[in-house]
Amino acid sequence: MGDTLAGWGVVERWADMRLCASELAANAVLHGAPPGRDFAVRLVRESGRVLIEVRDSGPGLPVIQCTSPEASAGRGLWLVKEVADEFGVLDEAVGKTVWAVFGVGTGR
Repeated sequence: MGDTLAGWGVVERWADMRLCASELAANAVLHGAPPGRDFAVRLVRESGRVLIEVRDSGPGLPVIQCTSPEASAGRGLWLVKEVADEFGVLDEAVGKTVWAVFGVGTGR
């Protein structure tokens, strides 16, 4: 991901994008991809923004949890919602796509 962003000339918000991509991918592995199936990550550079999508083929839609301060898990989607400029879920015919958008400079 870092090489792709660098190739696009995107240097700002790199840590935020990496955090969100990591959280969405981890959720796909832990909760979304049934055994024997993969998930896909897609980055899209558009004018003034970067879109991160993670698609899996598992059933159900993710839910943002309100966890206690003592909890050791359950904050991933909440972090994505707080860090990204936009966040959402698309219910697909098979599985779902969870996405996050980040506003960035115009770059190259």
